[in-house]
Amino acid sequence: MKSLSKKKTETQKKTNPRSVLRKPRVLSLAARRSLAEKLLTRLGKANPSPHCELFFQSPYQLLVSVVLSAQTTDKSVNKCMQPLYEAGFEPETVISMGADGLLQKIRTIGLAPTKAKNVFKLSEIIIDKFGGKIPRTREDLESLPGVGRKTANVILGEIYREPVLAVDTHVFRVSARLGLQREKSPEKAELELLKVIPSSLLPDGHHWFILHGRYTCKAQAPECNRCILRDLCPSLEPHENQNS
Repeated sequence: MKSLSKKKTETQKKTNPRSVLRKPRVLSLAARRSLAEKLLTRLGKANPSPHCELFFQSPYQLLVSVVLSAQTTDKSVNKCMQPLYEAGFEPETVISMGADGLLQKIRTIGLAPTKAKNVFKLSEIIIDKFGGKIPRTREDLESLPGVGRKTANVILGEIYREPVLAVDTHVFRVSARLGLQREKSPEKAELELLKVIPSSLLPDGHHWFILHGRYTCKAQAPECNRCILRDLCPSLEPHENQNS
């Protein structure tokens, strides 16, 4: 007779989606292109108008929130910044309160001291160099303090609707599980994904991957049983990715 603990383990294997995930096989470039289009087309039909979950009322506010969101959840940034944004928050606002004044407002956000300095400095540059407007080239965006490639991609996609892909932790994880890239860094993953994702499905594809990773294909407890990509997912065992 099997022990109770062994029976419990076997039951968990049958019901816990995490137990059936495997490393997807290597796909050819053509296969990845075909798969990417199928995956994103399906996600697009389920959510035709995806949007950024950071609250903002102007391009500048989005830039600030993306800078603040590094190593912090969108929810915590929104909780802190939405009241400030609704009261009026532009580069001149930050200059008037100073870096220390801004720090007092954002202390609940991780790495607040460094982020306050960066937001103050980038606000000065936006006023002095760009006439108060958010730059629309990658080079100019990445010249701002606290703005790296991922943040620049978010602005280029969300504000200027360019066919870019910001690879955050969700995009990196989901695209790997779906067999679209096998890279070791977000930067290399981005370049691989741009080879296989049709530009017509960007920048919305960025949101579809993020939302899928945030609410379904989670890091610790992926909800494979309710995933709309289940039958296409190469990380599921063959008997698990059949439609039921």
